[in-house]
Amino acid sequence: MHLKLGETSTIVVSSPKIAKEVLKTSDPTFAARPGTLALEIISYNHAAISFSPHNDYWRQMRRICIIELLSAKQVKSFGSIRNDEVLNLVKSIRSSAGKPINLTEKIISTMSATTCRVAFGKGGFDLADLFPSSTMLKTLSWNKLKLLAMRRKLDEILDDQTGDSKRKGNGEFGNEDLVDVFLRIKESGELQFPIDNDKIKAVISEMFSAGTESSSSTINWTMAELMRNPSVMAKAQAEARETFNRQKTTDTQNLKYLKLVIKETLRLHSPLPLIPRASREDCEVNGYFIPANAKVFVNTWEIERDPKYWTNPESFQPERFENNPIDLTGNNFEYLPFGSGRRICPGLTFGLTGVELPLAQLLYNFNWKLPEGISLDNLNMIENSGMTASRKEDLYLFADPFPNDFSS
Repeated sequence: MHLKLGETSTIVVSSPKIAKEVLKTSDPTFAARPGTLALEIISYNHAAISFSPHNDYWRQMRRICIIELLSAKQVKSFGSIRNDEVLNLVKSIRSSAGKPINLTEKIISTMSATTCRVAFGKGGFDLADLFPSSTMLKTLSWNKLKLLAMRRKLDEILDDQTGDSKRKGNGEFGNEDLVDVFLRIKESGELQFPIDNDKIKAVISEMFSAGTESSSSTINWTMAELMRNPSVMAKAQAEARETFNRQKTTDTQNLKYLKLVIKETLRLHSPLPLIPRASREDCEVNGYFIPANAKVFVNTWEIERDPKYWTNPESFQPERFENNPIDLTGNNFEYLPFGSGRRICPGLTFGLTGVELPLAQLLYNFNWKLPEGISLDNLNMIENSGMTASRKEDLYLFADPFPNDFSS
């Protein structure tokens, strides 16, 4: 689909075939991001990895993110933080037994606290109250003065945190929070493009909003889908309880069915329903001329519901991924929850790890019921409009503590 929005050509791609051409075959041509004044202000003049132009600075920052900030080893080193915060979540829900809880709020609070400790090595404030990605994306229509005011407030918080951070270890993984890692790299003097505080703040705030909003949204959508599909809920709970009781740990590696549940949630509720790209030069796609600087949006929401590629696409069926080679790495163009190509989400491992443990503990420790007056058929599943696809309404549920052999 071609739209002319003012003087800008906008292309919407809604088929896996054309998505592959844009995201793989012509990936270098479409490796740019569309720019807006709002993103320029919020991302510290496009210093954030997601919003940076495709250039040598972007390559450097992406490499730092993949190798230093969010490598599998580094993500694993944050395990004790995740465990602590999920334990706090379980305790909070237990204390509210017998009355409906706002699960959405509790999940956001947990993910916010986790990301805060990962980034700064300590809690003590909730940056998500100021700068969740859902709020940020709604501000794309705000005027410049409001955006600058929000940036100044963000600066106050991040300047305090990045200025206060001291090296806690000797540079080995496991002894550093994310700001420590940045400061170590900054002090090394080995970078082609030196890192200043604005660049650190851009990446940290980007990771905070993504780590909080995207992960909490996925958890909330998963719980909503499980409430609408009791047989899937029962199977996922049985797996979590049997596995944790047997292995006497809360390691989620062996929760195979839960991983299928998450994949199915990401199919129906992709964190990024429209993947934004921009053409860096004149080119041709599927026989059509695309001018330089055209905006291109890959419509993953439509692709991941296309009956040509998915049987009963509107049904929640985790088993569709069983013995199925389709994965999350962006190589299957009918399934792109984290994007594909050069611009695939660099925090994929961090995000998935942050989703699995809270979900597993929610399933392990509680039986769940809908509030009075809400049934499987009328549970509101409407999405927010915008670049992210979180639930429009908060999810309220009753949690009935389940007696387990292995205490979380």
